[in-house]
Amino acid sequence: MTNASKPETAESAPASNASPRPRFLLREMRSSCATQRIWKWTLPAFAGRLPDGRTYNTCPSAGICKDLCYARTGTFRFSNVLRAHQNNLQYVLDEPQAWEEQMTEELKHPRYHPKGSPAHVRVHDSGDFFHEDYLEAWLRIFRATPDVVFYSYTKMVELFERRVRPDPPANFRYRYSYGGTQDELIVPGRNHADVFPDEESLEAAGYTSQAPSDLRGAYGPETLGIPANNIAQYKRRQGSSTFRALQRAANAEKRARQEKRNGPASRRPKAD
Repeated sequence: MTNASKPETAESAPASNASPRPRFLLREMRSSCATQRIWKWTLPAFAGRLPDGRTYNTCPSAGICKDLCYARTGTFRFSNVLRAHQNNLQYVLDEPQAWEEQMTEELKHPRYHPKGSPAHVRVHDSGDFFHEDYLEAWLRIFRATPDVVFYSYTKMVELFERRVRPDPPANFRYRYSYGGTQDELIVPGRNHADVFPDEESLEAAGYTSQAPSDLRGAYGPETLGIPANNIAQYKRRQGSSTFRALQRAANAEKRARQEKRNGPASRRPKAD
């Protein structure tokens, strides 16, 4: 994975240092909104350090969401859970071809082909499509397993508009998620999700709640609202605003700081 969007990592470790490969890469989602069997693939949230010392950022377009992320607290931070998610990332970084082949082969297993309905896989209940090569690997996996329905939330708007939107796999449903540095690239009419303080505020805004079923991420309407997780410190920080509103305010504050430092753009000298 070698271009300008590469996450902050050291060179790939030799195969002898690779983490043991799990028998199954996907795990069953355990959540009150998982009303039927859903499988998931998880990376560690945002930035951190692998046990071998390499640093990473699996959410390069994270904005205000990084300070309100449910996957950076609670059970996600248990040492055994974090290690498992870091093992997933290390496998992707160190042996991308082997990881892709194992994922593709695993999805042929009978447990992903239930009678009467397709299997559903949520790609990333933590982390994002952090690199173009990683996204391309997933697109190949989607096309190689047409009987499985995949869905995902992402803040990698520019990458998806360029690489996915022109020719999306028929079995892949995605929606943009507000609260990232690329919010302003989300075109009206695109499927999206915003995090609201509570159910009442999202309904008042005309959004449909994701809470009854996580599969609304795949099959729900254009405007999907996610009620904030009941984490006291995060609810205090979020207050009565949505992620979209908080990111807008952060962007405005950043522009104000830049103008104070550099002067308004209209008065800056033009390049020759």
